[in-house]
Amino acid sequence: MKFLKDSQFNQKTVLVRCDFNVSINKNGTIIDDFRIDSSIETIKHLLKDGAKVVLITHLNDEEKILPLVHSRLEEKIKQKISLIKDGTNSKTQSEVKKSSFGSVFLLDNIRKYKEEIDNDEIFARNLSMLGNTYVNEAFSVCHRNHASISGLPQFIPSYAGYQLLKEVKILSKARTDPWKPLVVIIGGAKVESKIKTLNSFMKIADHIILGEKLVNEILIIKGIVPGRISISSELAQKINQVELTSPKLHLPVDVLVSSNPKGDFYVRVAGTGLIRKDEDIYDIGPETIKIYSEVIKTAKMIIWSGPLGLYEEKKFRKGTEEIARAIVMNHDAFKIVGGGDTGAFLSDFKIKGAIEHLSTGGGAMLNFLAGEELPGLKALGY
Repeated sequence: MKFLKDSQFNQKTVLVRCDFNVSINKNGTIIDDFRIDSSIETIKHLLKDGAKVVLITHLNDEEKILPLVHSRLEEKIKQKISLIKDGTNSKTQSEVKKSSFGSVFLLDNIRKYKEEIDNDEIFARNLSMLGNTYVNEAFSVCHRNHASISGLPQFIPSYAGYQLLKEVKILSKARTDPWKPLVVIIGGAKVESKIKTLNSFMKIADHIILGEKLVNEILIIKGIVPGRISISSELAQKINQVELTSPKLHLPVDVLVSSNPKGDFYVRVAGTGLIRKDEDIYDIGPETIKIYSEVIKTAKMIIWSGPLGLYEEKKFRKGTEEIARAIVMNHDAFKIVGGGDTGAFLSDFKIKGAIEHLSTGGGAMLNFLAGEELPGLKALGY
């Protein structure tokens, strides 16, 4: 990979792929701006070098998130940022070309284009015409084979940003020579991306702890609890390959269940064999918390991605909070934590300072650590 320090960017227009897909609360304010902060060093370096900067990001809800990100970015770099609606439009490209060096632009949600997700070659080529250099500062989406991740580097000179380089250095060390015992904690909602890494981690980890969403799907597919299968047959096949009897794998012995996680619906603690068909798992139970905490105490390295329960609902927070407390209390372990939801939780719980490395990625971090190839890194020459 080539890095920013290896080149000069004076009089160049640089497309910087970032991840500004921040979490917002019910009041419509940003919960945690770690992902924004992670790109600032690269943006300031390029501006100081005399470049023109075009920022590219994806957003889950552009109408709500884009104005907040735009305003926060202007505060952090202390200058005006122009919004771009369509980066593939020739009129827009002409306006960027005519602007003075030192200008900054923010492109609207890149994933509103189907061609982005399909990694369409023509789309990537048209997008590349916005500038003449590319920087990837979005490690969190390097596991996506999208046009702005693996397509753009095919058409213009490409570099790794400061945060991406930091991620690769630290995570490479953890991947090739982890401290033992290694405890891996996998939670969160993105079952498909995480189940793929589970069997890989079974080979290198000493202990693997799973959160509610993964457990829910595994127990249903394995026929241990009744319920609705909400995943593809291909993913179900991968789940069937999981060796539940492995001493490395830790599943909950009790869980918090409900037929509806919101409102005034009941919540009860149940053993995993006593869950009814109309119920789903939304958090780990008190006995599981004790068992998981004892496992975490033994670790010399901890990798954690994703909350252990439906953290957004207050009644399902305890499992994640107690596991976070156990992680922080292990002063001997090197702690690597990743994922947007996990980062927002850490910020809310005010324990960021106790984590040795906070990754911008959840799925990307797990894929990298499990030894899988990341299209975004491959495109940069890694």
